[in-house]
Amino acid sequence: MIPVVCPAYLPNIYYCSWILNQTKVLFIVDSHYQKQTFRNRCEIYGANGKLKLTIPVVHTKTKAPLKEKEVCISNETPWQKQHWKSICSAYRSSPYFEFYETELAPFFEKKETHLMQFNIQILIKIMELIEAPFSYEMVEWNINKHQRMDSLINAKKKIDWKALPYTQVFQNKNGFLNNLSLLDVVFNLGPESFTYLKNQKGITP
Repeated sequence: MIPVVCPAYLPNIYYCSWILNQTKVLFIVDSHYQKQTFRNRCEIYGANGKLKLTIPVVHTKTKAPLKEKEVCISNETPWQKQHWKSICSAYRSSPYFEFYETELAPFFEKKETHLMQFNIQILIKIMELIEAPFSYEMVEWNINKHQRMDSLINAKKKIDWKALPYTQVFQNKNGFLNNLSLLDVVFNLGPESFTYLKNQKGITP
């Protein structure tokens, strides 16, 4: 069976380590969207500890489930401005924030419509910034061919896995926080991010 996964918002270390160890990542576009997953949320290291950022999505009036590619972002609130403000506050003093700031800021300025497209585009940009080989394809679900890697995006279930330790901005205050967003790695490790993500141990979703 060929593994397939849903695009996540600024995905965590566990997710990124897995996709970087695939020859090609297959993003499934027609499965049913599920709430309370990392599809529209991520976790960063704020001054007071773990900080969760959530992209609001448009809820339909019908009970029919939406497919991944149909989910739209709700721009009724200034979520992009709020997320970027939180990211800047969390990582302004990190070693590599200034090197990537101008490349990432536009994603939090231009209005976006579809969640899946936004997640993939910002992931592609980050992979470019850390010079990580990243190949992907959009596919439709085939029960006889594909294996869904839902454990990679399940935000409710805690995984029994520890990321390799690295220095975090507020570590002296709150200790090492495990398995945060890719942003935490990039802003703290910079050019070493790809090697760090690639070399994680025990990635078995």
